[in-house]
Amino acid sequence: MENDSLLGFALLGLIHQQPMSGYDLRKIFSSTAMGSFSDSPGAIYPALRRLEERGLVRGKADEAASRNRRVFHMTTDGQEAFKAWLKQPVTRDDVIRRTGDLMLRFAFMDQALGAKRAIRFLSQFAEETADYIPILKLYLESHASEMPLSGRLALECGIQEYETRLRWANASIAVYEQKRKEKK
Repeated sequence: MENDSLLGFALLGLIHQQPMSGYDLRKIFSSTAMGSFSDSPGAIYPALRRLEERGLVRGKADEAASRNRRVFHMTTDGQEAFKAWLKQPVTRDDVIRRTGDLMLRFAFMDQALGAKRAIRFLSQFAEETADYIPILKLYLESHASEMPLSGRLALECGIQEYETRLRWANASIAVYEQKRKEKK
């Protein structure tokens, strides 16, 4: 899907989990962290319409509903586009600028692609994060004396956040590995 918003992928991910109406989707967006994408009918319904126009979802009237309600189902093209988005490699730029996007992809990964692909994603995330932390530390070390105190402390906070994300990724890989051992 070219030029698609993150909202479109979030909608595809939820519809991939189970067919839903626009109202059902709005309820999820308004009651979870996904609200950061938008719970506005002025955003969600046009995004659903664009997905339907592209043939990625298909809306069908819900015969059992008392009001005019359309339930959206993912099409084969929608599944292919969604899975292609999930399979994109994790880049350094993603780690620096789009962590929220990465976490959205990861949230849908198990059901759509399975644990093996989730581990690959986490490994890429950990590798890119681990490679970036020394760059930040080197910058801090070489510029700390000329930085205002607030700037130095803000950079230290950023470094600690990346270190926390790296620990999370490695711990998550360990959880997947443990689950795999338990299944054997």
